[in-house]
Amino acid sequence: MVELPLLVGVDGSGPGLLAVDWAADAAVRHSVPLCLVHGTEERAEGDPEPEELMSAATERVRLRAPGLRVTTVVLDEEPGAALVHAGRNAFALVVGSRGRGGIAGLLLGSVGLEAAGRADCPVVVVRGGENARAGGHGRVVLGVGDRVDGSPAAHFAFREAAARHCELHAVRTWRRPAHTAENHLLVQGSPAGARHREAMDHLDGALRAVAREHSGIDLHLHAVEGPTRAVLLEESRRADLLVIGAHRRQGRLGLQLGVVDHTVIHHAECPVALVPEHI
Repeated sequence: MVELPLLVGVDGSGPGLLAVDWAADAAVRHSVPLCLVHGTEERAEGDPEPEELMSAATERVRLRAPGLRVTTVVLDEEPGAALVHAGRNAFALVVGSRGRGGIAGLLLGSVGLEAAGRADCPVVVVRGGENARAGGHGRVVLGVGDRVDGSPAAHFAFREAAARHCELHAVRTWRRPAHTAENHLLVQGSPAGARHREAMDHLDGALRAVAREHSGIDLHLHAVEGPTRAVLLEESRRADLLVIGAHRRQGRLGLQLGVVDHTVIHHAECPVALVPEHI
């Protein structure tokens, strides 16, 4: 059986180095090799040579994780395309929260955005402060969508919680019915209460099978009222990793990122894992 590596994009930036650190720790947790990937087509005058970047990144990994198997790949193509191509056979792909020309702490760089929107493997955008990056909260958060069975995102989240020996909090959002006459004689019970119960029932059904596969996980189910984007951003404040599914339509070209995906990879306060789910 071929052992898939964990990939990380290397560009020499500060956020890129944090991504290298996070990826090294993740590779150790999951007992997989680490592969450093760099695309050469967008080098500007004065940029370090690729060999210098990769040598420095490799040494950084070896100091942080002695004994970890590390390889390097330098591809003569645009960095985003290089990461997408390398990610066709990968355990996951890790990128920094912004590129070398990005706005500090806010916008994901174009390379990371392309990887998040096109890669075939899970993509982790390393965001947030030191405590979240280091696993200080002791919890992984999974945003649960409309699928009624164990989604790839759910399996990824359970594996992460198991590797980290931490809690897993699965969140499903719901909205209060609009224009509902709650006091009408034909309406029995609270419409809001019914929506909450539906959300909890969906969580239970969607995660039952995968939870049986990972029976040792400390799983918590939450049905939260509010817009999905706002709820997940709030959850990210208390998480070490936020996991959501990224829909991929077969045969469709270009970036495939929904509104929720865009919001969390740009503004979450912890690392975000986007897990492709083909529809």
